[in-house]
Amino acid sequence: MSDFDFPFPEELIASSAVEPRDSARLMVLDRAQAAIRHQHFYDLPKFLRAGDCLVLNETKVLPCRLLGRKSTGGKAELLLVRELEPGFWTALASGLKAGMCLSFPGGAAAQVEGLNDDGEYLCRFDRCDLSAYLVEHGHAPLPPYILKRRRQPEAADIRRYQTVYAAAAGSIAAPTAGLHFTIRLLDELRALGVRLAKVTLHVGRGTFRPVTADDARLHPMLPEHYRMPEADAALVARTAREGGRVLSVGTTSTRALETLARQAGGFGPGEGWTSLYIYPGHEFRVVGGLITNFHLPKSTPLFLAAAFVGRLRLLSAYQEAFRERYRLYSYGDAMLIL
Repeated sequence: MSDFDFPFPEELIASSAVEPRDSARLMVLDRAQAAIRHQHFYDLPKFLRAGDCLVLNETKVLPCRLLGRKSTGGKAELLLVRELEPGFWTALASGLKAGMCLSFPGGAAAQVEGLNDDGEYLCRFDRCDLSAYLVEHGHAPLPPYILKRRRQPEAADIRRYQTVYAAAAGSIAAPTAGLHFTIRLLDELRALGVRLAKVTLHVGRGTFRPVTADDARLHPMLPEHYRMPEADAALVARTAREGGRVLSVGTTSTRALETLARQAGGFGPGEGWTSLYIYPGHEFRVVGGLITNFHLPKSTPLFLAAAFVGRLRLLSAYQEAFRERYRLYSYGDAMLIL
């Protein structure tokens, strides 16, 4: 773990997103060259070519952060993680006890039934379907390091903490590399001849759960659900067959693609749960390029990026990003690794 630890300037953590989305900065890192280029995300078409394929994670973030009250009168905050059965959810929270009743705006209520083996609270709501309730009363599940820099939530977060192509609801965090795309930029890429394929990996705790083992290789990844339809898988396979580059947008797309490449019979469509853990030494079977943000030290997304470009090369690029005052983490700037 100490190999992936480094001082980072907290003042560079982005607490709000830039507008327009594609005005974020873009660090371009070519694995075949030593130079780093400093661009903007709207410059992305300069580095892609006809026949390349971008793979986008079209998962949609649930407004799954709930603010309410305990039966004792204190504040209660839940981050819903996973629905086990209608109205019965696991959630992240603090200071709750089994048997405690929670109330939320709009008349919703839940009872805490204890903890599971992963340290998540088990909460049973007074309604079987929370979908409509979350749309009306839920908040964007922003990471804690953003929330602690805010005096108050921003109404724009419900829209901004979501990709413009989000379609399949199910994530508790955004696939942040995709936040930089605009409809205009996607249209420009299509006009260039770049193929756009969709995959779904619902971001759960597996993506951002802290690593506690001293040996990073011993960290157990929690499973997350993925799906890639036949037409999109065929587009990726065709790109590889014709010599084009398959570029994954984000670490979640990467994990889904590399999982699909490890199926019996090789890469193809599929659906299931993946606990694939990518760290240095991983053999990439389908991904030939990566768009990603700047991640926390000692985190699994950082390990994945290091596996793709090399640990020392990645950490050197991060030091360059710090000197150049790049904005960091979920609402921050991006890196293109070719």
